[in-house]
Amino acid sequence: MDAIIMAGGFGSRLGMGEKPVVELLGKPLISYVIDALGSTENIGKIYVAVSPATPITASIVQNRYKDRVKIIDTMGGNYVADMVYAVKSAKISEPVMVLMSDIPLLSVKLIEHIIKEYQNCETPAMSVFSPIYVCKGLGIRPDTVFNWNGKLIVPAGINILDGKDVEQEQAYVSLVMEDIELALNINTVDDLQKCKEILSEKKEQMLAEKNASPG
Repeated sequence: MDAIIMAGGFGSRLGMGEKPVVELLGKPLISYVIDALGSTENIGKIYVAVSPATPITASIVQNRYKDRVKIIDTMGGNYVADMVYAVKSAKISEPVMVLMSDIPLLSVKLIEHIIKEYQNCETPAMSVFSPIYVCKGLGIRPDTVFNWNGKLIVPAGINILDGKDVEQEQAYVSLVMEDIELALNINTVDDLQKCKEILSEKKEQMLAEKNASPG
């Protein structure tokens, strides 16, 4: 399954320039997503859809990943139109994962789980959501909330759809996951700080486990 990272937005809420290349512990936000995808066995080609609003993003991705990641230039300003253009430009006619560039806690394990759920869902499209209580537990105030079977859920910024019918409305299933890694999209300075804290704690834990291991 190929993947397209949408990286053409203005990131106005964060207010730190082009959001995809805002640094988090010395690494651009988008690199966390690219690196997770690149390490996932069931992910094929990786594309980054940029716009006139994100020229630095395009440059950094090209310099950092060379031919391993392909850049697609979109018009910008309309997410759906840019997504459709990106899928058609990449000539993808099979299921494709479309995701945002601001999910730095995304992991190989989560990506593989999402792909497996899609393969078993028997619908052409699937959208990933977080329960609103997970967001609230992190102190996040989401902009978009849906009512799903009486429960409030928040888009995680990850979708899988059938590339051959990208211009058509597709029946989809909602995959609701409680993992905090999917709930923490970086939209504000507070979100960025929370993510720094989580990543720093994980690094400290990994170091402690390494030091405690024999040999």
